[in-house]
Amino acid sequence: MADGRDELFYRLALIKVSGIGVKIGRDLLQQYGNATNIFKAPLKELLKVEGINEVKVKAFRDPAVFTAAEKELEFIIKEDISTIAYHTESYPARLAACADAPLLLFYKGNAALDMKRTIAIVGTRLYTDYGNRLTEELVEGLQGADILIISGLALGIDAIAHKKAVKLGIPTVGVLGTGLDKVYPFTHKALANEMVQNGGLLTEYWSGTIPDRAHFPMRNRIVAGLSDITVVIESDIKGGALITAMMANGYNREVAAYPGRVSDSKSSGCNELIRRQSAHLVTCADDVLELMDWKDGNKKKAVQKQLFVTLSNEQQKIVDLLQTKEMVHADDIFYHTGLANSELAVTLLDLEMQGIIKTLPGKQYRLT
Repeated sequence: MADGRDELFYRLALIKVSGIGVKIGRDLLQQYGNATNIFKAPLKELLKVEGINEVKVKAFRDPAVFTAAEKELEFIIKEDISTIAYHTESYPARLAACADAPLLLFYKGNAALDMKRTIAIVGTRLYTDYGNRLTEELVEGLQGADILIISGLALGIDAIAHKKAVKLGIPTVGVLGTGLDKVYPFTHKALANEMVQNGGLLTEYWSGTIPDRAHFPMRNRIVAGLSDITVVIESDIKGGALITAMMANGYNREVAAYPGRVSDSKSSGCNELIRRQSAHLVTCADDVLELMDWKDGNKKKAVQKQLFVTLSNEQQKIVDLLQTKEMVHADDIFYHTGLANSELAVTLLDLEMQGIIKTLPGKQYRLT
């Protein structure tokens, strides 16, 4: 077993090896167990790993790699920064499920990144009074629901969500597009300090990393990957929030958006997401809680009632299956009922319209 400090040093070095991205890095960690073993392996052995050629393998012995790793390690120790390595138990499970998850995260804070419920709240920097009000009302409505609020610490909707969460004592984490030594924008320095006390700051970027336009879409994938649902509040048709929503959809996570006036450019992105059925339409926190089936704070165990309706054979098959489990995935319903895809979709919709079944996140269904 590698010493903790040595393992972190080699993990940092692995990230700095030229040409070794997330995929090859993951493959190496899977094969060797940890970064220490990777660097102690003979170069001829590393050449057998898919994606590693003569040029890349030589980079494992580049002195600049170890110099950079040692410098960053000193910074981490000095600033008491937590590091979260992929392929370890402490790595956030939701993010680990994403194919492009970083090999190493840097963290300052006290919030558990694997809280029971996580929500990303994102939107435009150039918000309106409408967006401000909706954001604050959404955060207020999430009180007491055991939720971690995640955003990007950017100007606008991000900052409004973070500030309201801090004020209400709701844990909130900001994902940065810089290193932890540089809060961007600088005007959020005080807010960032407050978040460390009840939430945290998270980044994949090393110390000394300055704000760069290319970093923020990369930052957004972490915001989406950490979250059960991404809620978009005001966004232009080409806004960064839409990138986050697109990434969340790609990770098979739920996406919701607040609609706006068709003539308002600040809502054009949200309206487009809803029009394309890439996001659920929500108007308040209750809509979000209902969508995610999170309204269970004071819920008593429901007493199953007899259905006083006449079901078709197709509907009865689905109901019988759902009575055997708490929830069932659409693919399992398809497999067990033998219904054609088109017939299944119509039958599920009809049952939902009658209030007999409920759709849950991730294409799951349960009886009401």
